[in-house]
Amino acid sequence: MTNRVDINNVLADIRNLRAQMRQSARVEQELSAEQLKPTRKPEEVPEFSQMLKQAVDNVNDLQKTSSALRTAYEQGDPQADLTKVMIASQKSSVAFQALTQVRNKVVQAYEDIMKMPI
Repeated sequence: MTNRVDINNVLADIRNLRAQMRQSARVEQELSAEQLKPTRKPEEVPEFSQMLKQAVDNVNDLQKTSSALRTAYEQGDPQADLTKVMIASQKSSVAFQALTQVRNKVVQAYEDIMKMPI
């Protein structure tokens, strides 16, 4: 008798899965080929130099913000909260470390390319 209950549960699970598969197949059929096509135009890929310049500018902005908040806190500005100062400082530190790592990898790749025999 317990075997019968297990078989009924398995059959019920199979029926549920089949119903879900049919429903997803119906949804796929309802979507027309026009809806599946991307609506956006392919975007231009930015050059490496542009991306690197944006990254350097972003790190520079974070460091300026951190410095300004630190100065305001040291001068006793009530708007400059210690937590905001510390968070800005950590953001600029992490961004600078990431930029340094990217620079190191680029320099290493350049050196590897220059060492390759022609």
